[in-house]
Amino acid sequence: MLIVLLGSGVGLGHGVEYQFRDDAVNSIWVFPGQTSVPYKGLQPGRRVQLTNDDHDEVATGVEGVDHISSRYFIRGSVQVRYRNETSTFNVRAVHPDHLYLEKTIVVDGRFLNPLDVRDHRKVAVIGTKVKDALFKAEPPVGKLIEVNGVAFQVVGVFSDEGGERELERIYLPISTAQRAFGGANRIGQIMMTTGDEPLERTSAMADEIHRRLAARHTFSVDDPRAVEVENNNEQFARINGIIRGIRIFVWIVGLGTLLAGIVGVSNIMLIAVRERTREIGVRKALGATPRSIVLLILQESILITSIAGYAGLVLGVGVLELAARKLPPGSYFRNPEVDLGVALQAMALLIVAGLVAGFVPARRAAAVRPVEALRSE
Repeated sequence: MLIVLLGSGVGLGHGVEYQFRDDAVNSIWVFPGQTSVPYKGLQPGRRVQLTNDDHDEVATGVEGVDHISSRYFIRGSVQVRYRNETSTFNVRAVHPDHLYLEKTIVVDGRFLNPLDVRDHRKVAVIGTKVKDALFKAEPPVGKLIEVNGVAFQVVGVFSDEGGERELERIYLPISTAQRAFGGANRIGQIMMTTGDEPLERTSAMADEIHRRLAARHTFSVDDPRAVEVENNNEQFARINGIIRGIRIFVWIVGLGTLLAGIVGVSNIMLIAVRERTREIGVRKALGATPRSIVLLILQESILITSIAGYAGLVLGVGVLELAARKLPPGSYFRNPEVDLGVALQAMALLIVAGLVAGFVPARRAAAVRPVEALRSE
């Protein structure tokens, strides 16, 4: 039971990690919204439009920003063509640091770089699913694709742990997309990583970003809907706290189970001592010391708990392996397992439990008088 419970706790932890597999956990995301309260004579309901200047304000004015990128979204369906192959894909216009926000893995060529943004280069980085759809077995790097009729050169191919939808995306330099598709200086999102900053500091950073944008776009700092600043650091810490609480609860239940086992083994050893009273009397009559009697009972107790405990350990690991293979992968429970360190700790607890379980029966056996023991039936 202890192994299964601990493995289940690990499975919950894996589920949390899976939830954050696609995005950096030490990140802050900024989404534009709509004002909900009047401010300085302005009525609520105004749309807030983020711009390149907002990106620069956050990048240079907020201390603690590690990597930062904005996104510009091309409106409508985006058709992408290579020679005779045409399909519709999701296109994101971003900065080079977007690589760190989405945990993008470049498998061929390169990702976007600062020169691409500065010089408005018409380059593109495509997902592996885009490569398979448009290029089949042909190497894509260096080839030209058309995005809504505008030619871009493929400079890289990427993979992503976020799933197939992420692999069906195309990344363009944000400055190029804004110029080519009528985006002016508009952006749809701002996102940044916070490095190794502590949680308290990231919360202060999120508040500062909200204040700066409130001043730039003339809305109240108490208006949460005008701009949403989502601090993934806080969400990750909150969920990790819940998982830690669950693991502590699992250990408490597991230790309670061991305690029940100690009582059970102790009762079994008491019965064994009572049934072997005559044998113990003979041993003492032949010169056995109380110490040897105590060691005899303790050894038997440890042997019982070790054999049964090892069998339970193997069975628990087997149950976890079966669950990992048979249960469908869910969003909050994945790959339950127990590492070697935890298994060794469990075995150590079992040995200690065996010692504790056998101590009282051993003391009782050592106190048996030979004459009374020999008279017993």
